[in-house]
Amino acid sequence: MIKIHQQLPKEWDEREKLRNKGQFWTPSWVAEAMVAYVIENTELIFDPAAGKGAFCDALRKIDKSNKVEFYGIDISSEVLRDGIYNNNCCRVELRDFIKNPPNKKFKAIVANPPYIRHHRIDEETKKYTKQLCGEITGFTIDGRAGYHIFFLLQALNSLEDKGRLAFIMPADTCEGTFANNLWNWITENFCLECVVTFDYDATPFPNVDTNAVVFFIKKDKPKKEIYWVKAFKAYSNDLYNFISCNFKEAKYETLHIVKRNLREALKTGLSRPVQDHVDYKHHLYDFATVMRGVATGANEFFFLTKQLAEELNLPKKYLKIAIGRTKDVNGNILTKKNVEELEKKPRPTLLLSIDREEGEFTEHLLAYLKKGTELGLPNRSLIKQRKPWYKMEKREVPELLFAYLGRRNARFIKNEAGAIPLTGFLCVYPVYKDKEFVNNILEVLNHPDVLKNLKFVGKSYGSGAIKVEPRNLERLPIPDYLVEQYNLKRQYKTRNGQLILFREKKEKYGGQIKHRP
Repeated sequence: MIKIHQQLPKEWDEREKLRNKGQFWTPSWVAEAMVAYVIENTELIFDPAAGKGAFCDALRKIDKSNKVEFYGIDISSEVLRDGIYNNNCCRVELRDFIKNPPNKKFKAIVANPPYIRHHRIDEETKKYTKQLCGEITGFTIDGRAGYHIFFLLQALNSLEDKGRLAFIMPADTCEGTFANNLWNWITENFCLECVVTFDYDATPFPNVDTNAVVFFIKKDKPKKEIYWVKAFKAYSNDLYNFISCNFKEAKYETLHIVKRNLREALKTGLSRPVQDHVDYKHHLYDFATVMRGVATGANEFFFLTKQLAEELNLPKKYLKIAIGRTKDVNGNILTKKNVEELEKKPRPTLLLSIDREEGEFTEHLLAYLKKGTELGLPNRSLIKQRKPWYKMEKREVPELLFAYLGRRNARFIKNEAGAIPLTGFLCVYPVYKDKEFVNNILEVLNHPDVLKNLKFVGKSYGSGAIKVEPRNLERLPIPDYLVEQYNLKRQYKTRNGQLILFREKKEKYGGQIKHRP
């Protein structure tokens, strides 16, 4: 196979244009495997996001006799002018698949839908996609779902009985907050046959901040098992051979293939490998609670260097030590000396944290807030929800921080500096505050056998990065032997004097125990 990768622009504004359009081209070795799945028993293949013609090209390579027609649509007239479509068996047109889909069903649908994250979707389109989701599924999904999710739903809705669909999607398709409802609906109404994931060295989209997953779905009676595949080498013929022979089990040197229970796969996450012990006895929620860091809505205004705060003569009682970037913390301990070193660089280390009305404000603080008003900060989406606009979110100083979005460097950090973290971190509050317990749980959480379990609760991104939401981090599995070794299980004494373990107490009282004092 000829190795052709999309060349990403080096300039920021050009890369932003790609992100806004969600345009990332499918490499030939993946496109041909996807077409091989849908081409069976069809005379036409439909691509609702035709782009530069990766699937049209794959079809022509597979169907050399031109018996199968390609029909593609796209919203960009520029990409539809590509020479790949100058073929009698190709028909392409300018059309919006979400808002104006073809009025017919298809037996074969293949696509790499536009990967547009929710914050790049305008409000009018969000309202439309929310309504569309309700019409197709009977329920609405979380507003943080990207545009690609609605492409998948619209495509499933356009599939004939016994028809086949192959979609390449970002991993957040099965890791987001909406994933549970989405995939329960899909697997109850369709037959999910195979899921293909990719090792870092085999990623279809090098240098793009996402991991790809390919879904092979048939409009047929659901099955209780699926094939789950991980590809370890790009441009190998193994993936095409496995898919084109209808998942014939054989030895493929570059693929890891598992026949997997659907229920387990949905519970663990379709993008994630099989979890050997789905029912761990202990999880982080047994020993700590988790909250996200402070979202200021305007770090450039509220997150200040010590030098600037002094120049502005802002009252010290409204300034709190804060940490914003994971790269500002080296290692697993944040000390006051580390903060002093950041101040010298100078890096922002102070959060303007106001929790009252203007009555006690100094002249200098009022002048600074006036500047914020002139900059239009009160109209920003997050800030305008506050009353008054400059009132900051509150967080108790966490004993531990979790650096949750790093390049293969996710870690837990002891917060000896007493810093308030911004959204680059999660706040971790151990149930016990004594030095021994905090040190022990820090050792446990940074143990390789715990960190490797992050893949079961986090969202995976390109280059090995992982992001974990607070509630998901609380479900982080912790091996029993570490709980015992570091004495994390302590005992409570109830009012009647009975000793019971923390986890048992939590279950006894319906999970209502508050970890924070």
